[in-house]
Amino acid sequence: MAGDSRNAMNQDMEIGVTPWDPKRIPKQAREYVPIATDRTRLLAEGKKPRQRYMEKSGKCNVHHGNVQETYRYLSDLFTTLVDLKWRFNLLVFTMVYTVTWLFFGFIWWLIAYIRGDLDHVGDQEWIPCVENLSGFVSAFLFSIETETTIGYGFRVITEKCPEGIILLLVQAILGSIVNAFMVGCMFVKISQPKKRAETLMFSNNAVISMRDEKLCLMFRVGDLRNSHIVEASIRAKLIKSRQTKEGEFIPLNQTDINVGFDTGDDRLFLVSPLIISHEINEKSPFWEMSQAQLHQEEFEVVVILEGMVEATGMTCQARSSYMDTEVLWGHRFTPVLTLEKGFYEVDYNTFHDTYETNTPSCCAKELAEMKREGRLLQYLPSPPLLGGCAEAGLDAEAEQNEDDEPKRLAEEIDKRSCGSFEATQDIQARKSNNQICSVGERLAAERGWGLQQTPWGPTVCNTYSRAQK
Repeated sequence: MAGDSRNAMNQDMEIGVTPWDPKRIPKQAREYVPIATDRTRLLAEGKKPRQRYMEKSGKCNVHHGNVQETYRYLSDLFTTLVDLKWRFNLLVFTMVYTVTWLFFGFIWWLIAYIRGDLDHVGDQEWIPCVENLSGFVSAFLFSIETETTIGYGFRVITEKCPEGIILLLVQAILGSIVNAFMVGCMFVKISQPKKRAETLMFSNNAVISMRDEKLCLMFRVGDLRNSHIVEASIRAKLIKSRQTKEGEFIPLNQTDINVGFDTGDDRLFLVSPLIISHEINEKSPFWEMSQAQLHQEEFEVVVILEGMVEATGMTCQARSSYMDTEVLWGHRFTPVLTLEKGFYEVDYNTFHDTYETNTPSCCAKELAEMKREGRLLQYLPSPPLLGGCAEAGLDAEAEQNEDDEPKRLAEEIDKRSCGSFEATQDIQARKSNNQICSVGERLAAERGWGLQQTPWGPTVCNTYSRAQK
């Protein structure tokens, strides 16, 4: 049997079957890993910690490996030098000038050696190519004086040395080119506005909550400097791996997130901190994502803020990202702007703070369907909610009530997917001040409970029972 399989392998090689080369496939697939089919074990493993695509500081965690065409970096030498770290840039700067001075110093010494000037040092009747040049050290010093145009006046070239005159012209021209290249490289590196991005802040978390009766993904940006960012604009990308209908796997696929491109809201006047909002609609990648699905998905939202520095006019870019674990469902940002006497004050101590708010836990698609069917009540401000559902005016009477049925009522309220946003017209009730009653009281009316059976007592508002209907 082993001989047959070996013969079959040899036949495959003869008919031109290419042998498997592990270096020609992605590194992630070089090792054969058995695919687990036990669903119970897969669910027990849970979500593994993932590597960020981009750090909170804006640094991209992408390394380019196995780059064989390294000559491409030399074709754009100026950008390569600018992108080097400061220690390497200073090393290259020093080495370029030192090598240039040594090279031309050696040529000056070589001319003096060939002409015999070194053998007539101190001879007043001998006319050398360069006066007072007695060795390689003096030739090196003369090279530095020539290229840097110091001109001490001790060592000078004579008119009886045509080859020295030609070398002087060549060194002057090449020295000017080297000065322009290296000084320009240093100037561009020094004037890069990368540090300007250090004073541009992004909130630590992004939030999802209701805004104008629509689910929105929001994050906050701010500028710590008094000099503003001119023509500031912001954009966002969703980084998420996906699989096409044909079965192709696309790792870290990038999808645009509309943060106001069609309305112009992506153009910012960044004087005070602003909350950037993305409306979750049919074109949004979060259209079918509910609160429960949010904790199961693996994605990263990359935000990019661009603009010109007012002081220098150079383009600045600040970046940050939000993992799926950094997106808070049912939260809003704490206001940071207050009106003082004669000015507005920004409190950056609460820049990253959020608070819980009444938000349905269903996805935006289901929320839109409920609104079209008329099952969505008008959103009104209400007290903070527990588990995404209404507390319904809990008071001291609720804590003292030990009835089992009201407890089951509170548990069922907490399980409702869309909280106080879901209701029907046959169980609506109103308080004396014409506000809409809470979910708990509407559910009590739906079950036909009397006024005293609700865990919130008769002081909250009147409930309607089935018998009254």
